[in-house]
Parts: sequence; structure tokens; C-alpha cells
Amino acid sequence: MSEPEDWALAPVPESAPDAAPWDPDAAQPAPDASSATAARPDPPGPAAVLGRQSYLLAWAAVLGTVIWSLWELRATLLPVPYLDDASVHEQMVRFATARLRGGHNPLTSWFPYLQQGSPHFLHYQSLPAMITGLIGIAVGPDTAFRWSLYLLWCLWPIAIYASARLMRLGRFEAAVAAMVSPLLSSVAGVGYEQKGYIWIGYGVWTQLFASWTLPFAWATTWRAMENKRFIAPATLLIGLTAAFHFETGYLAIIPVALFPFVVRADLKARLARAVTLLVASCLAIAWVVVPLLAESNWAAINQPLLHGPLENGYGARQVLVWLVGGKGFDNARFPSVSFLVGIGVMAGIFTWRKRKEARLLLLLFALGLVLSFGRTTWGPLVDIIPGSHDVFFRRFFMATQLAGIYLAGVGAVALARAGIQALTKAARPLRVATQPPAGQVPSRALTLVPVGLAAVLGFALLLPAWLYANSYDNLNAVNIAYQRGADTSSEIGPILSYISTNGGGRAYAGSPSDYGVYFNVGSTSVFKYLEDVDADEVGYTLRTAALMDGAEFYFDDNNPGDYALFGIRYLVLPDTKKPPRGATFVMKRGIYRLFVLKQNGYFRVVDTIGSVSENRGNVGSQSRTYLDSSLPSEHAYFTVAFPGAPAAAPTSPGLHPPAGVPGRVLSQQPDLPDGAASATVDLSRRAVVVLSASYDPGWQVTVDGHPAPTEMLEPALVGVAVPAGQHTVTFHYVGFSWYPELVLLALLDLAAVAVLTLRRRQD
Repeated sequence: MSEPEDWALAPVPESAPDAAPWDPDAAQPAPDASSATAARPDPPGPAAVLGRQSYLLAWAAVLGTVIWSLWELRATLLPVPYLDDASVHEQMVRFATARLRGGHNPLTSWFPYLQQGSPHFLHYQSLPAMITGLIGIAVGPDTAFRWSLYLLWCLWPIAIYASARLMRLGRFEAAVAAMVSPLLSSVAGVGYEQKGYIWIGYGVWTQLFASWTLPFAWATTWRAMENKRFIAPATLLIGLTAAFHFETGYLAIIPVALFPFVVRADLKARLARAVTLLVASCLAIAWVVVPLLAESNWAAINQPLLHGPLENGYGARQVLVWLVGGKGFDNARFPSVSFLVGIGVMAGIFTWRKRKEARLLLLLFALGLVLSFGRTTWGPLVDIIPGSHDVFFRRFFMATQLAGIYLAGVGAVALARAGIQALTKAARPLRVATQPPAGQVPSRALTLVPVGLAAVLGFALLLPAWLYANSYDNLNAVNIAYQRGADTSSEIGPILSYISTNGGGRAYAGSPSDYGVYFNVGSTSVFKYLEDVDADEVGYTLRTAALMDGAEFYFDDNNPGDYALFGIRYLVLPDTKKPPRGATFVMKRGIYRLFVLKQNGYFRVVDTIGSVSENRGNVGSQSRTYLDSSLPSEHAYFTVAFPGAPAAAPTSPGLHPPAGVPGRVLSQQPDLPDGAASATVDLSRRAVVVLSASYDPGWQVTVDGHPAPTEMLEPALVGVAVPAGQHTVTFHYVGFSWYPELVLLALLDLAAVAVLTLRRRQD
């Protein structure tokens, strides 16, 4: 009897795609008794010998991998301020918990903490923060965040195994893929690998949610091509993937258009199912996409990264050099995983015509590569991709990594089967000599010995990857312990308490482009430490799509006027940094000094002396000259002509501002976490009252209770023209209002697809 197909890339019938599915674990029919080989049958294959135990062995491998990850990364659960983007995600979870606890929708709320605020939950993939924030109501948002990061990563091998089986990969192929899944290490470090998520990594937390849905989105989309019963779950999973992580959403949707062509037979029906799934998926994600498109004009393009490889991709040559050199899966170590992926690719090519799953995985592997080359290779051709100027193309390599994980399982099993066949053939004389009498079962030892030898060799091959991961995890734990010790011994606590208690303006403790990168508590920059206590700050740049994001990048800490423009009231400085003019010393604790700019706050009265034109692609660079000038110190601003917002008429047109300050702020009542702020002002002449918050058309304003039009002021602040005299000015943010209808549309869409595709078992 031949080996079960779990140990081979075996032919897959394609003539009847809607027939009963081929089972890769099923034993193949015994040879005809009249054949010449019937007299001396081959011994049973591993899965046939093990029987039910093969199922248990596969799951033991998966669960063993999970337990190993849970132990390795247990330090992840310790509370500590984060070094990377996880700090932003944790803050989003805290914000979501607070808004949900208060009965508010985070999607329509003003997120105030970074880049002078923005409707961040609309412009960014915020479903993970809302789900975790909801759990945070019960257990606390920070606890919920840490456990989500820990469990989503450590349990991921289960998702890999289950999705591989759903794709109809063999049991042992799926098990090896699961074992390989936590071992990846690439040059970029932002893919499906530990460095992308843990404390000393990059903190791409929302991608972690999508890493669970994308494998199943691929699998159900693949199955939907031959069975309409999978259209409904595929629609749900594609929708969740896009909502969890926008860039991963591309990788879930694009294959819908490609999968029909993987199999030649019954193409018309496959295309019909693909069109149905594509339409249903677009309706399912409308609640995410429609607000993005409607408000896209008010989301800044990340100018500082616009022309670099982080956004445009590293290009075909560099990516392929890294891939062939093993740095796509095994950076800085022996290329164990890369070797298995390479074998899987060769096995897929060798069985291209016989096995459709091989074509599927090679297609997905190539798709990730082609997309990750980005604008660096394809130039303006990438503009056909919606939102291409807001996409980081290098991140698409994660599709190659995910397909490579499955291919590693395929390669390992193909390699093991070839080795077992060779060993079995070499041992044939012994098998003949020990042939049992007719009617008796052959000795299992003769089969298990080569299987066991293959397992030992496989373990030895992956050992360098395990050791590297263990070393990296130990380094992560040591750094977390160091940071916890620094948190305990640091004397910055009273300074943070003072800022939190007194409020009234933002804090500044440096930025990634100046002394802030070396001004730390332990290993964590003070400007990130401020974020951990939800202090409204300036300096943690390029974190959101707020229109003020680019301007903040060009903030000049040597220009006193910029401090007022950005609403900076508190300065946390090291001993080596001289405070700006007008700063009042408050306290010194250890190496940290606190100063207050008492004249600064969230509101300011200014003259507008002219107009400039900006758009979301140049709002940062256009403001650089202004930020470097003396005009901010002179209370002189420009109104801004922005696509969708014409420039307001200046209050004092001319090349120079009029003499004297146009007015003063008598009192202010900021409540930006609730999207509101008000001030009492006294103006000596008609002027503009500026709220130090990013401009957005959702801002509404009243002057003495009467509605008034908002203005956009350079760089991208919101203001209102007010006549001379004493007035009360109130700003209030109103978010996108069509979410209930769009969510209802998604639910109706899913219900309709389920009814239409699940009425009958088969097409």
C-alpha cells in the first residue's frame, strides 16, 4: 500500500470542482491483488500505521509550539511603558474604554493626545482598540491590551494549523507550518514575526488581530471558489481583516479576483462566485471604507516618509536579494525556515499541474513579493491601488511570509517523505527477510524507525531558529525587567503628577529628531512616558493622520512662538537643555526638570495677515518656513486655502501684523478628550480666536452661543473670527454621522449572503 497523501504533494482531481473534496490524509487504495507488487506490498505509511495517533501527534506538535511560546513570552504580561508603537495602541485602548464606559462611540470621538488631535479612530484601523477597550471595562484597559498581545501571538499556531487544514493541506503539512509560524525573523522586522509585536520590537499590534483572520479569509475564499456555502464566512472574514488592519485588508480582497484562475475547470461558475464574494465583501467593509473616503481630504499624507523605502518599498532587487539570502525568514541566523520554504516552493513547482493547493500557495507567495516591491519598482503603476499614497508597501511582504509558512510545511513533508522512501528502499532486504506469515500485520518498527529519524532531523534543522528565538525572548525579558526597575527608581513621578493635575496646555519633552531620543526613563523616551499617563503632548511625531502631523515634525524648539502655536505649557528638560525665553522653573527631580510657560494654553488670540494654499500632501512642508519665522511670536497667522475649505478673509491684510496684541484669553475650559473646549476672550479689535487643535470639518463653534464659521489657519489649526469685545467662544467636535446606517448595511449584507448561499448544501 502506498504512503498516505499527507506525506506527499499528490495529484488533486480538478475535473469536478464541486464534487466531494479530496482528503489529503486519506489512505490510497490498495493495489490490485493480481498485480506483481501485491506479492510483496510496501509497509504501511506513517499515518496509516499511526492511525488515530497521527491526529494526536499533529495536535501535540501544535500545542507544544503554543506552550513554548506562552512560556517564552511570559514577560510580555508585566506592566511597563512601551518602547514602540504599542504605546499608541495601548493609549487607544484606554481611550476606547473611557468612551465606551461613558456611552460614547469612539469612531465619532476626537482623539486629543497626539498631533494636536484628530478623529483618529476614523482614519486608523481602530476595531482592535474598540474590542480590547470593551474588555478593558471589565479587567482594565492596560491589562486587556497586554493579554491581547500575549495571547494573540502565542496562540497563533492554532490559527495556522486550522486554516491550513481548511485549505486542504495535509495534517502533517499543517502541523509543521504551525511549528514554524513563531520562528520567522526578517530584515524589516514588521511582518509575522516576534519582532513585529513584542516589547523590544515594533508594536504593530493591529496587524496581530488581522494575522488571525487573513489565513481563514484565504482559506474560505479558496473554498468558496468551488462551493458557495463558503461565501458567507469568507465575506465575514474579509470584512474583519480589512477592519482590523487596512494593509492586510488588501491581501484579503485582492485574492478574490485571482483565485478563480487557479483552476481551469468550471471557470464561469468560479468567476460568478468570485464576483458575488467581491460585491458582498465591499458592502461588508463599507462602514470602514466610506468614512475613510469621505474624510480622506482631511487626513495628511506622511510627507517625511513619502519618498523613502518604508512607504515606497525596497524594490524588487533588494527584496529578492534578502529572500534568496535567507533574510526574509531567517535574518541573522542559520536559514532553517528559508530552506524549508525553498523546498516547498520547488515541490509546488514540481507538482504545479497536479496539485491546485500548490498553485494557490505559490500565487500568494508571489503576490506578496510583487506588492512589496512597491513604487520603488513599479513607479506610478501602483496608483491603480486605492489609497496607494497612504500605504506602506514594504509591509505587503507579510503575505509572502504567511504563504511561506504554509510552504515550509509542504516542503518539510515532501522532504521527509523523500527521505523515508529512500530509507525504506535501503531497508528492503531486511523487510523481505523479516516478512511475516500471510495474514499477519508487518512490524511497525520498520516504518516508525525512518519516521522517527525524519522527525529527529527536522528537529535538528529547526533548532537554530528555536535557539535564536529563545535568545531574543530572553533579551526581551531582560529589557522589560530593566525598564521595570527604572520605573520604580525614577523620580519623574511628581513631574507627571504636576502636569496631570494642573493641565491647561500640552507638554514637551523632546522628539525623535532632537534630544528627546536620548532623554529617557530607563530605555523609554520621556515623550513616550508622557503618553503612558495620557498627557497631551507635542513631540511624539508621525503617529496619526492629523493635518498637524507634518507641521509637528518641523516644530522648532528654538522658536518661542512655536511653543505658543502648539499650545505647549509644560517643558520636561534634561540638565543639558536650556529652557526657552519666558519659561518658569517649577521643580527638579533627579535628572528631570519641569518648566512652565504660563502665558501658553490651548487658546490664543491672533491676527490673520494673508492666505496660503495647502493640501494634504504638502501641509507639513508648506508650513516649515512659517514655523521658522518670527510671525508665530507676533500673533500673526495666515488663513489657509485647502481643497474643500477656501481661505477665510484675513482680519488684517498686509505684509506685517498690526501693532499690539489683538486680545487676550481671560480663561479657558478645555475638555478635548470629550471633543470640547471653551474660552472667555477680550479682543481689542476684530481678530481670530485659535484653538490649538488640528483642523477638521467636524469642528463646530459658537460665539456667545451663536454659530459661527470655522477657519483653517497655518499650519492646520482651527479658529474663528470674533469682533472686538469680551466673548465666550466654544468649540465642539461632531464626528461622522452615518456609522449606524453603514453598520446596519454590513449586517444586512452578511445576512443576505448567508441566506442566499446556505439554502442548499451545494451549488
